[in-house]
Amino acid sequence: MHRLLCSYGEIASDEPSLAGDARNHLKVLRPKDGELFELFDGNGVSRVFKYSSSEKSLKPTGELSAVRRSSARTLTLFACVTKSSRWDWMLEKATELGADRIVPVISERTIVRIQKSERAAKKSRWLKIVQEAARQSDALFVPEILEPLDFSEALDLARSSRCFAGALMDVRPKMLLKAVEEAVAAGEEGDYSVFIGPEGDFTPAELAAILKFAAPVSLGPRILRAETAAIYSLAVMAAALDRG
Repeated sequence: MHRLLCSYGEIASDEPSLAGDARNHLKVLRPKDGELFELFDGNGVSRVFKYSSSEKSLKPTGELSAVRRSSARTLTLFACVTKSSRWDWMLEKATELGADRIVPVISERTIVRIQKSERAAKKSRWLKIVQEAARQSDALFVPEILEPLDFSEALDLARSSRCFAGALMDVRPKMLLKAVEEAVAAGEEGDYSVFIGPEGDFTPAELAAILKFAAPVSLGPRILRAETAAIYSLAVMAAALDRG
């Protein structure tokens, strides 16, 4: 079944008038009479419609379906921005894995420098990537994506969560899976997050600042690319948090 991302009002209407990308996507698909489409709003609301070729419109086949997020624990990814194609891939996979929020970070060693005047436009482009990923992966929720934040701003936001940081240290810290499972077993709820550094890793000062509130964790015996580390971490945390 094809899926179209729409507003709540369009989904609730018995005669939806699609706009923007949803309308264009429907035209490209050239639907046949009776073909089914799922409209979803990215916030848990969806509804199935049937295409009428005689009226060239969508007609509802049932009532609205509203789903709440399945876990009391939300999942945020703090990730230092990497090169364009790799970053885009990471956004797509993070959406598929169920990240609730993605926070792009500009640290001292981040190769990709984004001026403040460019950040709103970057966010707009990235939002389209996660929306498309949600549509294709059958996800009902589109993750929130923020404008890129400077490292110090990201730290202020991360402090409010149960944060884990991938850290290369002389004495290897706990594996991420074990650390998260222990936090879950202790009954900790709220926002869980993971903080991933850039290609050149955090500077010593940055790592020291993170570890004032975050738990250092190991991502295994091998050195991972920044985007691989982000996806590995999300997969492990989603499994540990028992997210459907």
